[in-house]
Amino acid sequence: MVQKFEQHAADEAAMQVLGAQLAQVFTQVVDQQCLLVYLEGDLGAGKTTLSRGVLRGLGHSGAVKSPTYTLVEPYALTLQAYHFDLYRLGDPEELEYMGIRDYFSEPSLSLIEWPKGLGILPEADILIDIRVVGRGRGVTITANSEQGQVCVSALCASAV
Repeated sequence: MVQKFEQHAADEAAMQVLGAQLAQVFTQVVDQQCLLVYLEGDLGAGKTTLSRGVLRGLGHSGAVKSPTYTLVEPYALTLQAYHFDLYRLGDPEELEYMGIRDYFSEPSLSLIEWPKGLGILPEADILIDIRVVGRGRGVTITANSEQGQVCVSALCASAV
C-alpha cells in the first residue's frame, strides 16, 4: 500500500516549518542507509524553500541556495546531507562523470531537485510533489520504499 501525506503550506514560512518537520523524521531513519528524496514541481513551486527548511531543521544556519550550477552542495550537519539540483543537467551520463554513486554509498540524506537521469539515479525513497495552489502550495509526500514508509508514517502520526 502506497503511503501519502498531504499538506497545504500557506506561505514560505509554512514550507520551512514543513521542512523542519521532515528533518526530524529523516534523522530517525538515516542511520545505516542513504535516504533519497526527490523534489518535483514547476519552477518557483518551492523545492528549494522546502530543502532550506530541511537543512535548517538539521542545524544549518547559513544561506541555502539551489545548487543549479554546481549540481550538488554538501552539508555536514547532524547527519551528512546533499542538496542536488539537476535542472541544468544536459545528459544523464554527466551524473556518472561527477561520481553520483559515491554520494549514495554511505548513510546520508540526498535532497534531489529535478531528478533527471533516471536509470542512473537510484529509485527515490520519498517523492515530494509541490504544486502552486492559489497563493500557497500543495505538498504531497509519497513513500516509495520501506524507509520512505517509515518517514511518511511518522509524519502522519505527528500531524494528528
